[in-house]
Amino acid sequence: MAIDYVTGDATEPVGDGNKIIAHICNDIGGWGAGFVLALSQSWLEPEQGYHRWYESGEGFALGQVQFVQVEMDVWVANMIAQQDVVADAQGVPPIRYEALEMCLQKVAVKAKQLGGGVHMPRIGCGLAGGKWEKIEPLIEKTLVAAGIVVTVYDL
Repeated sequence: MAIDYVTGDATEPVGDGNKIIAHICNDIGGWGAGFVLALSQSWLEPEQGYHRWYESGEGFALGQVQFVQVEMDVWVANMIAQQDVVADAQGVPPIRYEALEMCLQKVAVKAKQLGGGVHMPRIGCGLAGGKWEKIEPLIEKTLVAAGIVVTVYDL
């Protein structure tokens, strides 16, 4: 089993059965740039859920995931794996690979429960400043190795 790379829109996941759309969120309550804009054009619930989660402070931390059901067979995984929205004083980008791995482990558990696949853009490679050569092995280790079908979308 391997990651399936397709050309398309991750907000329109292909295939039958239950689907989780996974993406990275920051830990400061900001939602307004990158892939989240496409999510908000398709559904209001992921953004609303993220803001409520942030405001409550309950479990809102790096490495945590919020699952928001947006259709009968589609969930959005708001994964907190980005610290702030800009590089720190040492130039370290916002992506936190350890937090991402923790998030992906939680997504794997949910995907198993739902009997579904995971769909995503190239998470962490845009505004979060991550490198796909570091992210892809995390996806393989947490999702693919668990037997979960993973589809990565390139526009």
